[in-house]
Amino acid sequence: MSVAKTIEITATSRKSFDDAMRGGLKTAGKTLKNIQGAWIQDQEVVVAASKITEYRVRTRVTFVLE
Repeated sequence: MSVAKTIEITATSRKSFDDAMRGGLKTAGKTLKNIQGAWIQDQEVVVAASKITEYRVRTRVTFVLE
């Protein structure tokens, strides 16, 4: 039997949503073992002077506990 846990992380990027997602998962992977899946829960942008300055993603990450 295996048991999985789901956590929520928020990651940001100045480039794109994709970059934010990949960076967040890469960072999470440094401390979490056995990541099995991820679900992008929410995306948003930060705007300053009518320009997008930051992309932000909230991701649910699922990993199997040892």
